[in-house]
Amino acid sequence: MATVTFDHATRIYPGTERPAVDALNLHIEDGEFLVLVGPSGCGKSTSLRMLAGLEDVNAGRILIGDRDVTDVQPKDRDIAMVFQNYALYPHMTVADNMGFALKIAGTPKAEIRTRVEEAAKILDLTQYLDRKPKALSGGQRQRVAMGRAIVRSPQVFLMDEPLSNLDAKLRVQTRTQIASLTRRLGVTTVYVTHDQVEALTMGDRIAVLKDGILQQVDTPRALYDTPANVFVAGFIGSPAMNIGTFPVLEGAASVGSSRLALPREVVGRLTDDDKGHITVGFRPESLDTVPQGTQDSFPVVVNLVEELGSDAYVYGALTNEFGAAAAVHSGAGDAQIIVRVDPRSVPKIGDTIYVRIRPNEQHLFHAGSGERIA
Repeated sequence: MATVTFDHATRIYPGTERPAVDALNLHIEDGEFLVLVGPSGCGKSTSLRMLAGLEDVNAGRILIGDRDVTDVQPKDRDIAMVFQNYALYPHMTVADNMGFALKIAGTPKAEIRTRVEEAAKILDLTQYLDRKPKALSGGQRQRVAMGRAIVRSPQVFLMDEPLSNLDAKLRVQTRTQIASLTRRLGVTTVYVTHDQVEALTMGDRIAVLKDGILQQVDTPRALYDTPANVFVAGFIGSPAMNIGTFPVLEGAASVGSSRLALPREVVGRLTDDDKGHITVGFRPESLDTVPQGTQDSFPVVVNLVEELGSDAYVYGALTNEFGAAAAVHSGAGDAQIIVRVDPRSVPKIGDTIYVRIRPNEQHLFHAGSGERIA
């Protein structure tokens, strides 16, 4: 087993000026499950491929343990990769697919069989060892791809969106299996996904990327509770955080037709770049429904109610005193606000509800830079 270190690792594709990955500094502990997450094109798969040796590193370096592998061939890095499309050989049985890398390496047949059977037992594939991939379901094929990685006993597992081809129920089941399996094996794992729910449920730590730049790396709880900037705040969490930029008047943010009191030290930290505004974030579960006229409450006109059984979410418009939509956005789009409500007492479309942010549950950011105000 080994640690993994990206030391100012940069990748610039030929014909482009902006780096796909820009001076990535990231240290992954021995046995840690780290998730790289971000929107499409943020550089997460490129980072993984740099670690695998499938992409050149134009500046900086990559270490596995104490060994600089920046210029080492992929086959000599002692890593195993699980791809999005499984990449199984269709003409080989499950057992041959799982043991193929060992066969190429010249491992004795008896040892290959033993290691394949051990991996098959762990992955509940024993009864499928003599089948061809076409006779398996998507989830079983993904487990075969996992098995092929396990039999090699690598120092590092690399997984590039391995669950994106599975249906919703199977994804939940398989992500639980992968997370528990890698922890049981104790192998350092770097896992790429664009699904932040997957990231929150699987990772020991999560690294959030945007435009090739690392935004924040921390535990799932810390990312959720203390996002470093507006991008991380809006990206982590489902449903997404409500985020709005409001004018600051007499020590309070003007939210819709109401005022949100701000701590004095926060107002004192606003800069010229903020231009008298502050960005406020509040999660759907941080809002309480209150009677009209309650201090610090603001009105939301209900556009849609989403009932999920154990939860219900209201999607509505935050309006100001003139009836116009205030500048707020969420996972539902611009000028939309999401509120978690009691699933047994949901409002009707067209109703106006009054909500208030719970004390100390708002997130405050600079309107100019988007950085968190502590």
